[in-house]
Amino acid sequence: MKPERPLVLCLSGHDPGGGAGIQADIEAIGAMGGHALTVVTAQTVQDSSNVSRVVATDPALLQDQIDALLADFNPRALKIGLLGSAEQVDLVAATLRRAGVPAVLDPVLRAGGGADLAGPRLIERLRRDLLPLVEVLTPNAAEARRLAPDAADLEACGAALLASGARHVLITGGDEPGDPVVNRWFAAGRSPRRYAWPRLPGKFHGAGCTLAAALAALLARGLPASVAVEDAQAYTHRALQAAFAAGRGRMIPGRLA
Repeated sequence: MKPERPLVLCLSGHDPGGGAGIQADIEAIGAMGGHALTVVTAQTVQDSSNVSRVVATDPALLQDQIDALLADFNPRALKIGLLGSAEQVDLVAATLRRAGVPAVLDPVLRAGGGADLAGPRLIERLRRDLLPLVEVLTPNAAEARRLAPDAADLEACGAALLASGARHVLITGGDEPGDPVVNRWFAAGRSPRRYAWPRLPGKFHGAGCTLAAALAALLARGLPASVAVEDAQAYTHRALQAAFAAGRGRMIPGRLA
């Protein structure tokens, strides 16, 4: 028998161009030594520049797929990305409770090209029903502000999202101006910590998916969240350094480089 690979159950959208979503999850988790179990929450029409359409997967189909996977496999972590509709939240929350393993939530609220992917109802459901079940929440700065609209700054956003129930919050700064890129980590009972990464030239498609999936794989391997947060950032930075242009828009991280 070959050594077992830690399993990560991924609930994410499908990007036909392979830059983000399920394909990003598969590649990043494989690079971290894990194996991805995949459930596609939404089909999308998108290219390397932007998203033009999202079609949610029927919750009944998602339920059947999850039931089949959990009856056969024992995932050690979950990764949640794009959700197709607010109606999927109950199913995702029930899956998190049922699996009983650490979950990483990448709240995909807007495409890198600017398309809005989540309305107020979905954002409220994420905040109310999923954040209390999440081990690590990984919003970028814009997403953190949308999830904590009353917060005065990103430090206050982190505190508010912890208060909403997430055990750890990593707010990434790639969408903010300036060099270096500053990521902020918040954890209950600890002082916030900042990580500074040199800003790389160009724009990237799927960086957030790469980070969240790598983090989930590291948690599945048994690493504590504090270590997984650091290692996943380092891996993501290397993947961005190895990014390549597949289309005419944003570059795809070199997750397998």
